[in-house]
Amino acid sequence: MVNYIWVVMTLIGLGFAMVNGTMAEVNEAVFNGAKEAVTLCIGLISILVFWLGMMRIAEDSGLLVKLSKLFKPLVSRLFPEVPSNHPAMGYILSNMIANMFGLGNAATPLGIKAMEELKELNDGKKEASRSMITFLAINTASITLIPTTVIAIRMNYDSANPTDIVGPTLVATAVSAVAAIFIDRYFYYRRSKKG
Repeated sequence: MVNYIWVVMTLIGLGFAMVNGTMAEVNEAVFNGAKEAVTLCIGLISILVFWLGMMRIAEDSGLLVKLSKLFKPLVSRLFPEVPSNHPAMGYILSNMIANMFGLGNAATPLGIKAMEELKELNDGKKEASRSMITFLAINTASITLIPTTVIAIRMNYDSANPTDIVGPTLVATAVSAVAAIFIDRYFYYRRSKKG
């Protein structure tokens, strides 16, 4: 569906440019945008490689295991249907830690594996379980301690102080995570009273 939306938006934009005689500006914008995208990706790759390397060091040193143990009581309360020794719990914890360090690209495969494990716990049903909904809410609004990608983008565009974003990001993501948990619980308890 999203692909169709992008095609329709592109065709509308091209049609509008033809009618208004601004096709030259559109062509220039397309090529400049492609050039910017490549420059941005190369800049992001270096930052992501650094932080993924740091995550690997944290994993090899046992820091991730310690962080997982630290957050396990909280995560177990958020996901009471998931047994503590189930692989889904490990993927959920790893996803949350990767998101905390602003590594959304590294967190995505872990999130997909967590959802696969949660679906297995849900007996493969098409309807999402409580744990799946909670995980999606928390994953979408996760607390970010170090917004790595945003810092990299700010560095690429020569920001005077690219790390100025850390404080506001921490506050905004903390508020969004708490709101996501409250909304998730509100609808869960509301639904359970009806059922």
